[in-house]
Amino acid sequence: MEETVDKIILLIKKNPNITVKELSLKVGLSVRGVEWNISKLKEKGKLKRIGSTKKGQWKIIE
Repeated sequence: MEETVDKIILLIKKNPNITVKELSLKVGLSVRGVEWNISKLKEKGKLKRIGSTKKGQWKIIE
């Protein structure tokens, strides 16, 4: 699981505007799987969504 989380974080760092669907294709998980990982990152305070769902972007919290 840690490898998947690392991939998601790396992809978000490269493109903060990336969509869950794009992450799904690049990481090799279902959309639901990516959403689950993002949810866990948010719970741990490592990821935040800024703006709206469609036009917002991701922010990595170090």
